[in-house]
This record gives sequence, C-alpha cells and structure tokens, in this order.
Amino acid sequence: MAKSRYAQDTTVSSDRSRAEIEKLLARYGADGFAYATSNDQAMVGFRMRGRMIRYTLSMPDPGSPEFQETPSRKWRRSPEEAVKAYDVACRQRWRVLALGIKAKLEMTEVGVSTFEEEFLAWTVLPDNTTVGDQVLVRIAEAYKEGKTPQMLLSGIL
Repeated sequence: MAKSRYAQDTTVSSDRSRAEIEKLLARYGADGFAYATSNDQAMVGFRMRGRMIRYTLSMPDPGSPEFQETPSRKWRRSPEEAVKAYDVACRQRWRVLALGIKAKLEMTEVGVSTFEEEFLAWTVLPDNTTVGDQVLVRIAEAYKEGKTPQMLLSGIL
C-alpha cells in the first residue's frame, strides 16, 4: 500500500488533534466524548444523535524498521531519531482521523448523506462490537464463497 502523504509533515501534536476532534464533535452536537490509548491502539468514542460511535486507530509499532532505520540507506537511527520518526507517524494518524471525522460531519450537515450512513461501520452495537466488526467478516466470507449470505440481505429483499 502506498504511504499517505496527507499530514506527513504536520507539526500538530496528537494531543492537539484529539482536542480538535472533541471540539468538532461538540460543535456538531455530540453529547459525550472519550478517548483511550495503549501501546498499539488509540480509541475515540462519542455519543451523537442517539448513537454510540467508536473509532479504533491502529498505532504504529515503535520498534518497526520504519522508525529504527533511515528510509534511504537503512542506517540505524539513534534512539532519539527513532522516537521522533515514530512521533511523526502518530501525529499523522491523528490528523487523518480528524480530517475523516470532519469530512463525515460536513457530508451529513449539507445533506450529501445521513449521519447513520457516514458512521455506520463505527456504530457500537449492544454487545460492544461495531457494525463493521460484524459485517466485514460476513462480506469477506461472501466473496470467498461467491455468494451473498441471506443475513446480509434481510430487510433488503
């Protein structure tokens, strides 16, 4: 997969991007917001229009050669340089998430699509999974088997 260029040189901190997402969501009517981080993931959750939405953001591995070695000659980076390269990748991911959420909210605001359509995959179900967690597995199975499972069609046909 090609490396994204969007926000690749951003100086906006991850903290500032998270705060921007929270303010953006509040401006569009979210009445709850949470985030959490671990070594390999970050999560942003919010409540809006009667729905719980949860984004799980995969974070890069700081031990990856991408951060430990220079891109051109594969020279070993110093520990400080590796941390700096890792931080750049984390900042970029948070900027991309902020852009994506803002774009979805704008699409719903002007009527291009509905809130439910834009945030469908990230909608949290009563069992704490997301619609995407449930449906993506079934879609992969459908393509593998070459037929659409009836459950994906229920309510459509």
